[in-house]
Amino acid sequence: MSKHFTLEEAERLLPDLDKPLREAIALKTHFDQADAELQSSSERLMMLGGALVDPGKLLARRARRDALAARLKESVDSIQQCGCVVKDLDMGLVDFPTLFRAEEVYLCWKLGESRIHFWHGIREGFRGRKPIDREFRDNHRGDLPS
Repeated sequence: MSKHFTLEEAERLLPDLDKPLREAIALKTHFDQADAELQSSSERLMMLGGALVDPGKLLARRARRDALAARLKESVDSIQQCGCVVKDLDMGLVDFPTLFRAEEVYLCWKLGESRIHFWHGIREGFRGRKPIDREFRDNHRGDLPS
């Protein structure tokens, strides 16, 4: 069962998410580069039939990509431990589950925004973002205290 945040609870977490999210984005960039290098090497290998291919270099590229993948997964997992959901590292999107009129929806934050200004339904995604207005503020809630 996921945690549900109030707008205020989610916004209090933003300063703590900035640095780890930037680190995860950087790791993803390095992973994408390593993966592209490995793909290129693999394509060359298939075209040349293995001639003039340095297997040590290929194994090193694969090991680098796999190590970056593991670090990226750990980074994203550490961000999500607080209950938020990393949605898109290319855009720096993080969602916070909340309840609006007893239905689960997401508070939607994008890296660089000073506050959370939007929300969307679970199936709507970023393109379905709606501004947080008075009606939303008055009718959303986080988890009830135990």
